Amino acid sequence: MKTKIFLNLPVKDLNKSISFFKQLGFSFDSKFTNEKGTCLIIGENIFAMLLLEDFFQTFTQKEICNTTTSTEMIAAISVESREKVDEILEAVVKAGGAVHNEAKDYGWMYQRDFFDLDGHHWEIFYMDESQIPTEM
Repeated sequence: MKTKIFLNLPVKDLNKSISFFKQLGFSFDSKFTNEKGTCLIIGENIFAMLLLEDFFQTFTQKEICNTTTSTEMIAAISVESREKVDEILEAVVKAGGAVHNEAKDYGWMYQRDFFDLDGHHWEIFYMDESQIPTEM
């Protein structure tokens, strides 16, 4: 079995979260979906489990991060083009998410950031690996 990554994120309203990410072009794995959570497919072996807060809380004794005042992580996703980055950010706004920061263009990498409906921080970027500077 190949290594897979499953990020687990608490959400307040599962149906709204599903609708939000569908509007961005993502799909879900029905094998890992019920009334408590769903599996957002990010890539071939990368997934985000969107879990209702009460259910998420059963996996940890720590308090759930208040995303209005703190960032628990930034989930960065690469896409195939600069145009795709902008396309996703346009969908974010239409779906009710919030753009965070201005677009950043490093020449070899172009990135944009957003917050989903629950305030989780996401970064969408295109990177031309053949253009990465030799000294970073």
